[in-house]
Amino acid sequence: MILFTYIYKILKRVFFYIKKIQWIFVYFKFKLNRVKFKDLKSNGIPITDISIHGRVNIGRNFQMNNGYSYNIIGRQQPCCFIVGRGGELIINNNVGISSTAIVCWNRIEIGNNVRIGGGTVIYDTDFHSLDYKERISLPEIKDNVMTAPVLIKQNAFIGANSTILKGVTIGEGSVVGACSVVTKDVPDNEVWGGNPAKFIKSLKN
Repeated sequence: MILFTYIYKILKRVFFYIKKIQWIFVYFKFKLNRVKFKDLKSNGIPITDISIHGRVNIGRNFQMNNGYSYNIIGRQQPCCFIVGRGGELIINNNVGISSTAIVCWNRIEIGNNVRIGGGTVIYDTDFHSLDYKERISLPEIKDNVMTAPVLIKQNAFIGANSTILKGVTIGEGSVVGACSVVTKDVPDNEVWGGNPAKFIKSLKN
């Protein structure tokens, strides 16, 4: 039985190292979706759907974890980069994300040195109209769907499984607690958390 355990561990390790070459697939996937990037480290392969009329720019030293084999904290999924017609996604330098879904119909910018915890979602759109007649139309009418830019300033930290909604700015150096729903601006150097997220404390000395 011990022998089988050792064999299992060896095979698991071999499989892990094979997965490390997946960045090659990510490289070509990003290139085919016209994603501009300088260098990146990707554990696993993300979901990428970029409109012909959308833009994605990623800075240096971008790192991401995709799926159940990496950053194992539960609720694992690949990262998702969904950019609609006219959308602009900007990810600056030294950003790290895990199992994060970013849906951009307007503009989303993530500043330098931002860390985004596993299972977080960032939306700059309501996806559907507030008018039920437009929602139930076939095809659904989306001309009046509300969108607004999202900005996450440098050095911010977003806790796992949080939701960042349209029109929100996360301040420089601020922290959003795990499982928070952020519906309004978070000032610089503050901790916010909850649903909806509220001020918890200041990080200023």
